[in-house]
Amino acid sequence: MKTQWSLIAALVIALLTAVFAVINVNSVQVNLLFSMVSIPLILLILGCTLLGGLIVGSFGIFRQYRLQREIKRLTTQLHTLQEEHTSTVEANADVTYDTTGSSSTGSTFDQDIEQPSSNPDRLSK
Repeated sequence: MKTQWSLIAALVIALLTAVFAVINVNSVQVNLLFSMVSIPLILLILGCTLLGGLIVGSFGIFRQYRLQREIKRLTTQLHTLQEEHTSTVEANADVTYDTTGSSSTGSTFDQDIEQPSSNPDRLSK
């Protein structure tokens, strides 16, 4: 949908530029630094518009090329990381874990708690 609106906007701008150029058909003097040239204004307007479009288009093509190159680099990096992850998961799959959470020696927390003694001297301390 965005592409369609961009195309419509470009066509409207091109139409307005063409109408503006056709209205201005008089000859004008253009200073090219080394000489003066008299050319019809319609050619100057259309030429400058064409030159501007080529410059903007070349920048767009360059940006798209750079983004495609970045996508390719990131895709390669993603595949490398996925392969490393897969090999790590396969290496860890060989390790077995006790899933019940119980231990044959008992809990160390229970062993650290002192049971109250019946010794009265110990209670007074």
